[in-house]
This record gives sequence, C-alpha cells and structure tokens, in this order.
Amino acid sequence: MAHLHITSWVLALILFALALMFYKQGKKPSKILHMILRLDYLLILYSGGTLLSNYFNGSMLPEAIIKALAGIWVIAALELLLVRVNKGKPVLGMWVQLGVALIIVLALGFGRLPLGILP
Repeated sequence: MAHLHITSWVLALILFALALMFYKQGKKPSKILHMILRLDYLLILYSGGTLLSNYFNGSMLPEAIIKALAGIWVIAALELLLVRVNKGKPVLGMWVQLGVALIIVLALGFGRLPLGILP
C-alpha cells in the first residue's frame, strides 16, 4: 500500500505543477487538470488512511496521526494555492505553509515511521 500512496502523491505533485503552470498562462486545460488532481486527492486519502490503520496497534500511533494531519494540510495547501493563483491573490503564505507541511510529512514518512520504503 505504501507504493500506491507514494505513486499517488508523486502524480499529485506533477498534476499540481502542470495546473499551476497552465493557470499562470490562463489556458483552458488548467481546470481539467485541477479536477483530475482533486480525484487524485481521494486516492491519496484512501491509501494514506489504509497505511494509518496499520499503526493502530503499535506504539508509533501518535506520530502516524501527526503525519496524517500534516498530509491533509499538504492537500489543503495545494488546493488553496491553485485557487489563489487562479483568482490572482497573493500566494507567498500558501507556499510557506506547503513547504512546512511537506517537510513534516516527508520527515515522518521516510525518516521516522517504519512503513516507508526506506530502511
């Protein structure tokens, strides 16, 4: 399940970058990519919830819950960032939030929790 989760969020980051680029250029495919990205969020939430359920009997549950909350924070930051770019509002604060949330998620997911792909 970890491979599905990692594949889905890598796909989300690629779709995010493409949608952001198209929104800045004002092109039509941006809305289509944004909707596909929203469907990918569902896959991320499903696979992440399945991974979280594997921690319910262990001692690492608090860290897994923090990672899950930070993952939801990443999804919210991605979504709000695209909406703000589309509306032409300032986005510096959203970029900072996205960076902080991504650091927390990657540090816990790959560095601390045992179900990641790294030893």
